[in-house]
Amino acid sequence: MRVGKRADVGRAWLQAEKGALETLSPDWLETWNWPQNSASRELLFAHSTCAGLFSKGGLCAEKGKGPKGKKVTLKVAKNCIKITFDGKHRLDLSKMGITTFPRCILKLADVDELDLSRNMLKKIPDSIDKFQNLRWLDLHSNQIEKLPETIGNLQSLVFLNLCNNKLTARSLPMELNQLKILRNLNLGLNHIDNLPTTLGALKELQEVGVFDNLLTTIPNSIKKLPKLKKLNTKRNPFPGPTEEEQFIDSIKRLESLYVVDEKDLCFSCLRKCQEERDKVNKLKNTVPAPLRKPNFSSLMTPNSLAKDNQAEWR
Repeated sequence: MRVGKRADVGRAWLQAEKGALETLSPDWLETWNWPQNSASRELLFAHSTCAGLFSKGGLCAEKGKGPKGKKVTLKVAKNCIKITFDGKHRLDLSKMGITTFPRCILKLADVDELDLSRNMLKKIPDSIDKFQNLRWLDLHSNQIEKLPETIGNLQSLVFLNLCNNKLTARSLPMELNQLKILRNLNLGLNHIDNLPTTLGALKELQEVGVFDNLLTTIPNSIKKLPKLKKLNTKRNPFPGPTEEEQFIDSIKRLESLYVVDEKDLCFSCLRKCQEERDKVNKLKNTVPAPLRKPNFSSLMTPNSLAKDNQAEWR
């Protein structure tokens, strides 16, 4: 295929993808450090995608054929292992144009973290459970339509990012409730219309992202998770504005509340409670003082200096 013709194909492809860039949510852009400015975003997108589209080992744009993913060998994968700041081994295969899960990386199943984000994967194999040490799994920005049931065997997982895929409610396996120490789950930017109530079994969850889906309600079992700190439900078709407020309010709850009779309190505790109650009552009965109109007695006539010295100010 001639270079000029290949470049024409690339320009047409990028023009088609340009519209998709405008649909990315601010949360997604902020999470993955993409520029908020649309022009800068297009430039970065063109640079990162064309590098894979036209490189020798990247995507092929031949007429009449679908894109072929880059083949990842065991040698390439070994060179992609990084050491994180806390001494963990991360296998980083992000942004490589991969269309099929590379089986060779099963020989590197002792890594602590696996990053396959920003590829074109449609399926994750059952053999994913070979990564028994995995605590961090990033699969965001692929084309994944279904998760294997064996993902529930990743008992060490604390972080799971499935954002920006093609997942539906049916493609979420029940076995997700076996990830007992999972703390962070991101399901944003998918096609999920309801969440499985069994996710309420994940008692260690602290952050859950389900933004930009098709949800109309959130199960009580998820709203009442004991350690939940952040629940992002933005841009879902909830029936009313009070729905999302209800989710937020459910997180702001007391950890403990003790109710006792007044006669059971010691003198000092009773006196302290009465003083606090009096303070609250006093605030309720206080009439706010009217706002005073500001008085600038020494202020000169507005623009008087500028008026006399217009030539200098110009």
